[in-house]
Amino acid sequence: MDRDTRNAAIGALWILLLFGIAAYYLPTVMLAIGSVSTILAGVVAAVFMVAIFIVFWLRGRSQRKKDH
Repeated sequence: MDRDTRNAAIGALWILLLFGIAAYYLPTVMLAIGSVSTILAGVVAAVFMVAIFIVFWLRGRSQRKKDH
């Protein structure tokens, strides 16, 4: 495993760990926010799901720029 591959794997691991921890606590956060506004709780869940894709999309763009 070369240096670039190792760094990419470590970066992906950190991203997955952070989003995994956030996903674990997401139901608790949604219930707390849902007591204020059910629409806001839905927005928080949607933002969380979109954030996962945005982070990996940005990471892919960054990796593509390094390759060229």
